[in-house]
Amino acid sequence: MKIYLDLCCFNRPFDDQTKARIKLETEAKLVIQEKVRSGNLELVWSYILEFENINNPYEEKKIQIEGWKRYCTSDVTENTAIIELAKKISGYGLKKLDSLHIACAIESNCEYFISTDDKILARNPVIKEIEIIDPFGFIKEQLS
Repeated sequence: MKIYLDLCCFNRPFDDQTKARIKLETEAKLVIQEKVRSGNLELVWSYILEFENINNPYEEKKIQIEGWKRYCTSDVTENTAIIELAKKISGYGLKKLDSLHIACAIESNCEYFISTDDKILARNPVIKEIEIIDPFGFIKEQLS
């Protein structure tokens, strides 16, 4: 099964773990990471993840997130289809970068786009090409 994690999902373990939701999403993300490492899930990387991570102001986070690239089974590069799909997706009220992330996931045939961003998660009903879900929901649905 191919999955795509956006940058906010990669950053979740670095967030304030005193909040229950953040702690649950972090634990779920760690389970997902283990499934990726063991080869039970295929992780997709993209030029947009690369772009956003390079601009991460926290060097330690940047390095740790960059390390996940080596576990990815594919690395999506920009193309016309992604740009056009991202334009369509941005019509649902998402920011340009968020739309590009989702377009990369769809173009690489991912089954799931995993995020912790509430605005992105709220668009799941209108974006039919891929299942948009949070890490905890993914674990409950797919790995329990």
